[in-house]
Amino acid sequence: MIEGLKPYAEYKESESKWLNAVPAKWEVRNLRTLISKRAERNRPDLPLLSVAREKGVFVRSMTDADENHNVIPEDLTNYKVARAGDLVINKMKAWQGSMGIAPCDGIVSPAYFVFDFRIANHAFGQRLLRSKPYVAHFAQASDGVRVGQWDLSIPGMRQIPVLVPSDDEQAAIVRFLDHANRKIDGFIRAKRKLIGLLNEQKQAIIHRAVTGKDEVRMVKDENGNSSFILQPSSFPKKPSGIPWLGDIPMHWETRQVRRATTFVTSGSRGWANFYSDDGLVFIQSGNLGRNMALNFSYTQYVRPPCGAEGERTRVQRDDILICITGALTGNVVHVDQELPGLSFVNQHVALVRVRKATVRPRFLAFALRSEIGQGQFKTSEYGGTKQGLGLGDVKDVFFPLPSLTEQDAIIAHIDSSLAVFTTAIARTEREIALMQEYRTRLTADLVTGKLDVRAAAAHLPAPPTAAAEPSPDALDADDILDEAEPEES
Repeated sequence: MIEGLKPYAEYKESESKWLNAVPAKWEVRNLRTLISKRAERNRPDLPLLSVAREKGVFVRSMTDADENHNVIPEDLTNYKVARAGDLVINKMKAWQGSMGIAPCDGIVSPAYFVFDFRIANHAFGQRLLRSKPYVAHFAQASDGVRVGQWDLSIPGMRQIPVLVPSDDEQAAIVRFLDHANRKIDGFIRAKRKLIGLLNEQKQAIIHRAVTGKDEVRMVKDENGNSSFILQPSSFPKKPSGIPWLGDIPMHWETRQVRRATTFVTSGSRGWANFYSDDGLVFIQSGNLGRNMALNFSYTQYVRPPCGAEGERTRVQRDDILICITGALTGNVVHVDQELPGLSFVNQHVALVRVRKATVRPRFLAFALRSEIGQGQFKTSEYGGTKQGLGLGDVKDVFFPLPSLTEQDAIIAHIDSSLAVFTTAIARTEREIALMQEYRTRLTADLVTGKLDVRAAAAHLPAPPTAAAEPSPDALDADDILDEAEPEES
């Protein structure tokens, strides 16, 4: 994709430790010379815009539950007007790259910064300011008591050096990046489709095993080593009594979660007031990995005051955690390890403690993760006007129940069978991550003049009629700024 690209013939110092040398003929201007604050308000008739780290500025859906993680006030007259081409910045997350160019006229939260952005090619301006070196510039211009509460300083922001190539060069860079991004997006779509197919295979294995459609038998090789094989069930069947479950082996039962657990609970509200850089681990829905394991790539800590309620929601080994609100509703995790320190769940996570005398926690987790559990979750989640699951919905779920010996065999078979799929998915996800890193590096190199694409862009094929922006990753729940945050002074 970048074969044959070479640096510019001449460079000059930019006086920025993140930009270093830049093409000699490019202008280097302070951001203050290219922006002016927009102060329009009282246009509630315009579409609502928001800013996300991955998506930039986008029109926010008023009906999509996945986007509406924060309450939108009824009175939008105080919301700021952003005109098409304006620079919109989430001042509290500028250090993460949460900014971009407004795609159309709209209104944004009073907590956002809105500027008229005077640059010839707004697509170039967006790629420049959202590139990795510029995210570092905006981070330097932000300050606060702790990272999660950094706030963008206007005086610091106004001093950020902006690279301004000629109009033709801006257009060439945008054209080359559009071409590269289309190829990268195609690669990522193909890999994500593969992941989807692998996950379908995993679900099929889990479903057939936990519903008795397949029979798990233990066999030994000539060395006496035991393993489990799967074959169509030969057990006589009986009606389960549950229409959507069908027949189950004659010696199995059906049981509700409420009769297989000691308690089902969720975290208390208000603990966000006690967020800290260390302390107790606060497990949120984002920590519930899709492979039924906890994911602590991001960890939130809390330091609640003495006597604060919380012991009830302390997580123990062999607990089952279920996301009950938001885009990850129905996600299930089996806690199969001792957690470091004290860990508690927030209000978006249900904590299920199992009666081990009759149910293996991991078997129940597989049952809830299977089609039968997920189907019941979906029916409860969308069966009325509510969004998400209540604890009663979790308790009401029915699942098939074999003997403990069979549960152990089923667990061993599923874990063994899924290992190869889990490995393949992890490898594919790594390939996607590497391609995304390549996109980030390529964008940074081009918009900061490390490579000259003028000749290459001139020979590119014509773009598709409806060229789209690069496909962003799924929107993170915490990417949307709370629209009720106070306005900046």
